[in-house]
Amino acid sequence: MLALAALGFSAGLPLLLIFSSLSLWLGEAGVERRAVTFFSWAALAYSFKFVWAPLVDRLPLPGLTARLGRRRAWLLLAQLGVVAAILGMASTDPAAGGTALVRMAAFAVLLGFMSATQDIVIDAYRIEIASARRQGVLSSAYIAGYRMGMVVAGAGVLYLAAAWGSAKGQYVYGAWAAAYACAALAMGVGVLTTLLVPEPPVDADVAPRPAVQHARLLAVFVAAVVAFVALFWGWGVAWGPVSWGPLGAFLWEAARLAVALAGAALTGLTLVRLGVAPPAAVRATWVEPVRAFFVRHGWADAVLLLAIVGLYRMSDIVLGVISNVFYQDVGFSKPDIAAAVKTFGVVVSIAGGFLGGLLAGGLGVLRALWWGALLSALTNLAFIGLALAGPQRFLLYAVVAADNLAAGFASAAFVAFLSSLTQVRFTAVQYAIFSSLMTLLPKTLGGYAGTLVDALGYPGFFVLTTLLGLPVLGLVTWAGRRLPTQAPARG
Repeated sequence: MLALAALGFSAGLPLLLIFSSLSLWLGEAGVERRAVTFFSWAALAYSFKFVWAPLVDRLPLPGLTARLGRRRAWLLLAQLGVVAAILGMASTDPAAGGTALVRMAAFAVLLGFMSATQDIVIDAYRIEIASARRQGVLSSAYIAGYRMGMVVAGAGVLYLAAAWGSAKGQYVYGAWAAAYACAALAMGVGVLTTLLVPEPPVDADVAPRPAVQHARLLAVFVAAVVAFVALFWGWGVAWGPVSWGPLGAFLWEAARLAVALAGAALTGLTLVRLGVAPPAAVRATWVEPVRAFFVRHGWADAVLLLAIVGLYRMSDIVLGVISNVFYQDVGFSKPDIAAAVKTFGVVVSIAGGFLGGLLAGGLGVLRALWWGALLSALTNLAFIGLALAGPQRFLLYAVVAADNLAAGFASAAFVAFLSSLTQVRFTAVQYAIFSSLMTLLPKTLGGYAGTLVDALGYPGFFVLTTLLGLPVLGLVTWAGRRLPTQAPARG
């Protein structure tokens, strides 16, 4: 439990360094609001981690795997990558002009990629280190550590940056750099834990592959990534952004993302057909976990379940991208935000999580899921009152309490739902697929949160986020009628 709490801490630390803390840093540095929210795309690695999860699951690391074992080798590599990315962000002043903002974006993307890789390994480690009956206790320890990591990355970094002199209208780069360097130092908790904990026993069902086969699979993956980056970047260079309003811009970028993904898939498929990697190994690595899910549920139910997974967190993730900027625009200081949102809010969300977990057992998973979606959507309307009232501290705490209680409740119900969908023999890969799909569309749309606020104003934007949460209610209701047992049994 202590090990899982420490690993949870190192998993929770990077997330807010990409989202809320970074948004405040960029805002104080004078970066325009629409550009600030575009940085949320740096965390899209969490939405695509299922692509390289099978490689992390099976690919040995030269020198490290022999010394540390399969899981700890990848965990150490990911954690060192997280530290390097945070230090890279700390060494970059986004207000410096030139290519500084591009460098900051590159380090933020690296942080998202390494942090998502760390999540893949920790999920697998948690499942393999103990029996199924102890997973609930280990998950609780992991979540507690994760929340503490978020407190350090959120409240801790904001307190330090403020204490060292940076504020809205009085930007001090050195304060933010030192605060991020302290966050990198805090990752030592996870690194030390990785070096001390035991390696899980090797699964007898995991047959070792020849090194050349690993190299071929890795070559296909790298080539697909290069194709994705080339197409995505080339589209931006050739055509650039469009001025078609928020909806038009979103559809344009969605098409850009779809073309890049299609090009990456076509590249990988072509290389497999050319014999770069054995088709059987590719099927076992990437195709079989997906095929098994559709075979198990049937196409109609599988599509319905995946639609719920992809849309469930839409309203709160889109709002969360710009929430810290909103608090600052209303007139709250960083210490106010740190105390109310990053400390008090985390405690309330933990309470909401316990409540959601209890009710998921009593009401059934899908009923708890429905109520969580409704509460998450409706509490977004409370932000309208705060936008109209101005910097009223009591109202801030009331809004944060309502929002985090609903979010904690919904998250607990949603984790129970995802767990019910996962098959034991594909736990790591399928869970990575579900958690990736959960954030893909919300984070893509969240990149336009600043543009939407500029077009609609804060009250209009909060109404929109509420409406975004309503379609999933119909999907969950439909699933309840098709799946009367409330959730598919694990198998």
